[in-house]
Amino acid sequence: MRVRPISPRRLVAELAERLADATPAGRLRVAVDGAPAAGPDALAAALVDPLRARGRPVLHVRAEDFLRPASVRLEQGRTNPDAYYEGWVDEAGLRREVLDPAGPDGTGRLLPSLWDARVDRASRAAYVELPPGGVVLVSGAFLLGGGLPFDVTVHLELSAGALDRRTDPELAWTLPAFARYADEVAPASFADLVVRADDPRRPAIVESGEEPV
Repeated sequence: MRVRPISPRRLVAELAERLADATPAGRLRVAVDGAPAAGPDALAAALVDPLRARGRPVLHVRAEDFLRPASVRLEQGRTNPDAYYEGWVDEAGLRREVLDPAGPDGTGRLLPSLWDARVDRASRAAYVELPPGGVVLVSGAFLLGGGLPFDVTVHLELSAGALDRRTDPELAWTLPAFARYADEVAPASFADLVVRADDPRRPAIVESGEEPV
């Protein structure tokens, strides 16, 4: 294993190049996994234009746009870390509306968002056609280890200290959930690409000696 420091700009360029070179059957389903403090949504968003510049149609989907209704999500309270870890994201909806249609035998008709948690109602988003050869980037927390069908997995790793420092104080109640995820799932042990993100200005790629994609 080798840890290779890289600039944020170079990280985006290198990852976009690797994803653009991947040749799955149908469309490429990519997880950009990490705690909010690690910035998975920002990294996925930054990949959109470089991938398009390389000729790959792209759709970015945020896991937070596939949350369950508040009546289900918050049944055990608004700050319950176990509920946050185990049941906030509608994984069945994410699979049904995004990952399966983007799979080898899928239609390519994807829903970019399912639920608007701010107003607690369906987002009423229109379906998007992603042609063969396209890339769907799904970003958010707790995406790995649950059986969701991704072709490439990227995990943004934070040390416990960095996670604690960089998490919004109002979200400190989520920290035990990420401790559980690290302990029970250990995403850094099997993700195709692991990026250490303790300092957002100085990320580093953890290399195992094999190409991750």
